Amino acid sequence: MPSKPRPHPPSSASRPPAKSGGGAPGRPKDPGKRAAILEAAKRLFMANGYEGVSMDQIAADAKVSKLTVYSHFGDKKSLFTAAIVAKLDEQVPAALFQSARGGADAEPGGLRTQLTRIGQAFFALVSSEESLSMHRMMMTATGEEHVRRLFWEAGPRRLKAGFAEFLREAIGQGLLQIEDPERAAGQFFCLIKGDLHVRLMCSLCEEPAPCEIGAHVDACIDMFLRAYGTDR
Repeated sequence: MPSKPRPHPPSSASRPPAKSGGGAPGRPKDPGKRAAILEAAKRLFMANGYEGVSMDQIAADAKVSKLTVYSHFGDKKSLFTAAIVAKLDEQVPAALFQSARGGADAEPGGLRTQLTRIGQAFFALVSSEESLSMHRMMMTATGEEHVRRLFWEAGPRRLKAGFAEFLREAIGQGLLQIEDPERAAGQFFCLIKGDLHVRLMCSLCEEPAPCEIGAHVDACIDMFLRAYGTDR
C-alpha cells in the first residue's frame, strides 16, 4: 500500500510574520529600562543632534546594554522618532486638546483659555534651550534630509494634525468659523513663535520674562480669534 505523501512545510510567504524585537518569545520587556533609554535619547539627541549621538552613548547614559536598546527600539531612526514624540507629549500633552470635546463650558474661560494654554505650552517647548539647539542643528548645511524629515513627521506635523483636529471640534461646536483647519493650525503656531522665537534662534536676546511671554501669547490669541472667532 503506497504511503501518503508528507505535507510540505509552509513557505516563508505563507508563514505569519515574526514578531519584532529581541529577547525570548513572550518575555515582557522591562518598562523601567525602556523609560531610561527614552530619557537618555531625549537628552542626548536634543543636545547633540541625530548624527552627534551613537547607540553606544545612549546605552551608556541609560546604564543598559546596547542590545537592550535595540531590543526596545529596533534601530536609531525609531529611537530618534520615539524621543521626539516623547518630548512633544511631555511639553504639549494631548490633554490640552481634549477639553473642547466636552463642550464650550468644559474649561473656565472657554475657548480663549484653551487656546492660551496651548499657546503657552507650545512657546515653552520651542523656546527651550534643547529645542533651540535642535532647530539650529536642523538648519545647518550638514543636516541630513532624512533626519529633518523624521523630525518633521514626529514633531511639527504631528502637533499640527492634533491641533487641526481640535479646531474641527471647535468649528463643530460653533466656536470658530474656519474653512481650512490645517492651514489655520499652521498659522496659529507661526503666530505663537513670532519675532521672539526668531531672536532666540539667532541668539539676539535673552530668555524673555514670563510677563513678556504672556503678553505675546495673549496678543496672538486676540489676532487668531479676530480672524476666526464666531463672535468677532
